[in-house]
Amino acid sequence: MSRGITTLEIKELKIPFKLSFKHHSAERSTTQSLIVIAGDGTYKGYGESCPREYVTNESIESVLGFFEEMKPGLLAQVKDFEDLKGFLKKQEAIISKNPSAWCALELALLDLFSKQNQCSLEKLLSIPELTGTFQYTAVIGDGTFDSFSKMAGQYVKMKFSDFKIKISGDPVLDYKKFVFLSELTEGKSRIRLDANNLWKNKEDVVNYLRNCPVTIFAVEEPLVEKSITHLKGLSLKIKIPLILDESFNNVGQLEQLKEYQHAFIINLRVSKMGGLLRSLELAWAAKKQNVGLIIGAQVGETSILTRAGLCVANAIKPYQTAMEGGFGTQLLEHDLTQTPLMFGLAGELRPEELLDRSENGFQLKIREGSIVE
Repeated sequence: MSRGITTLEIKELKIPFKLSFKHHSAERSTTQSLIVIAGDGTYKGYGESCPREYVTNESIESVLGFFEEMKPGLLAQVKDFEDLKGFLKKQEAIISKNPSAWCALELALLDLFSKQNQCSLEKLLSIPELTGTFQYTAVIGDGTFDSFSKMAGQYVKMKFSDFKIKISGDPVLDYKKFVFLSELTEGKSRIRLDANNLWKNKEDVVNYLRNCPVTIFAVEEPLVEKSITHLKGLSLKIKIPLILDESFNNVGQLEQLKEYQHAFIINLRVSKMGGLLRSLELAWAAKKQNVGLIIGAQVGETSILTRAGLCVANAIKPYQTAMEGGFGTQLLEHDLTQTPLMFGLAGELRPEELLDRSENGFQLKIREGSIVE
């Protein structure tokens, strides 16, 4: 039985990375995240936001502003899960402009309401319990050849076979990396590229891919113009799928992919999509329309957002094309949880070995001392 919310707090989270991570749009050495804590005097729920200016036009400051705007209405109007769904529907327009900000609020409330009802997140949502093995992609940032070869070697030693490479657009450097990785894995790796909106012209993309010395599975966000219409035109000129990330942020855009289902894959990141409920809606709709899905992640996510991504993947498995994230303390100096949700050998993550089944909600034990305001 839910008992409402009595407190809502938000805190900025700054956890150093063990190594910096670079791509065309940004370079990071610490998290850019906020944590929302929802309480009722007995239980606490935790949610996470990873705002990115180049993804959803959000920043730490905009999330803090949105939180203060939403807080009075949530405290007054939302007492349980049904109220939360109703609030989401009423506030859909403003939430769509602040998706990662809403994500943290929604996750904290879902965690709290699950604990109040003494059940798991999945039971609250009436979906299958989290079980089985999930396999993550090796992600390598844009950098020097030496840094690339070192990281690629580490991934191969861990028996990864699925790779996402952030590219610079310089064919000499990029192709050298691709060939190195292909030879290192004896041609057994599946490689996709992330351009992070690198090129202005479609022909530049076509030429880059035409001359590529290895087989590429898919390419993500190649054009500066974040437009599905422009990307449809590009899809007619190349033979590999295009991955939509910054260009896709709501379920309504699926209508634009009709008759182009096999030309596109959606990168579904829970923070970008505006929380877990909207992410699940998109995942089910994309599966029904036969549009490919990658369950993605923002660089620097903690186990809270990893847990939310696993919930989405579990709801549609084995439909997803790939999964990203799950780095835990492979990337972060520390996580928020006593036992981080993170991949191991071959990129495999088995939640049943890492979750605390004696806990309700997200089934994570949060180390509150690791959240510094």
